Amino acid sequence: MLELAKVDADLSRVEHRRRNLPELAEIAEVEKTLRERRDALVAVETSGSDLDREIARQEKEIESVRAREDRDRKLLASGTISAKQLTDVEHELETLQRRQTALEDDLLELMERREAIELDAQRTGAEVDKAEQTLADAAKRRDEAVADLDATQARRDADRANLLPRFPDDLLKLYERVRAHKGIGAALLRSRRCGACQLDIDRNAIAEIKAAPEDEVIQCENCGAILVRTLESGL
Repeated sequence: MLELAKVDADLSRVEHRRRNLPELAEIAEVEKTLRERRDALVAVETSGSDLDREIARQEKEIESVRAREDRDRKLLASGTISAKQLTDVEHELETLQRRQTALEDDLLELMERREAIELDAQRTGAEVDKAEQTLADAAKRRDEAVADLDATQARRDADRANLLPRFPDDLLKLYERVRAHKGIGAALLRSRRCGACQLDIDRNAIAEIKAAPEDEVIQCENCGAILVRTLESGL
């Protein structure tokens, strides 16, 4: 019975460790970080795309201004316009030059912002790669730990299956009932103390245990665990 209790204790520890593997908490935290990094990367890439469209629009407008300026210069060079038209065209050229300068300044600012965003995207991408690698490493360690637990559980399940036929059904039912409620179904009575709840058995109960037949099932008065009597029991 003590061996069965030991096997069940090992199985309980396996299940507890399976639920509380440190890798599980690490994976959850890294997954959260990875989601945040990916969201940040998407935001940066979206900003970059928006700037690319703005840069393209600005470049197109600059080209339009340059085309208008070329047309006006060709008109001036033709010598076919009147004095009034000449004044108007010269005024328009001055306006176009100022417009082109302003557009080129804006374009330079946009390109500087685009360069900064590109650097930000590279840094954020590296953070995503790092988080993905950290997640892969944690998942590998989790899988290795789970494989070890699976092997231990399979071995102890086999041990348990070999032990069960040794006990009568009524004793097993009692053992399983106590274990389901208290966590430990049987324990050694050592020096008049229950090995399950670690509480001392009072004198009257000890006297009754002493007087009980060796094959009688004795339970702890405190926790209900089946008490296994040996020379260590102090009876």
